[in-house]
Amino acid sequence: MPRSVNAVASRTRRKKILKAAKGFWGRKSNVWTVAKNAVEKGMQYAYRDRKAKKRDFRALWIQRINAGTRTYGISYSAFMGSLKKANIDLNRKVLADLAMNHPEAFKAIVDKVK
Repeated sequence: MPRSVNAVASRTRRKKILKAAKGFWGRKSNVWTVAKNAVEKGMQYAYRDRKAKKRDFRALWIQRINAGTRTYGISYSAFMGSLKKANIDLNRKVLADLAMNHPEAFKAIVDKVK
């Protein structure tokens, strides 16, 4: 009995990987074995960096809030602590946006918790 191979599925799988490798440099974009490794590694980086992106943005928001509060003579930690005591539920993303783009609104919040 002759050997049976599912060429249709194999080709589809390879085309999918090569399509994902489009734009890669050199053999990574058109040689199956090299492209497969490059795409797998790229997916690992993508997974890792989706998590890291959240950390990076939180750190950025904290820096912006800290810069905004220090202009009014209060530290970031004291500001956040007094926000909790005053039962003002604004997340760091919103506070950072207010500190950057709407300083008068941010000043009103700082004055309220001082």
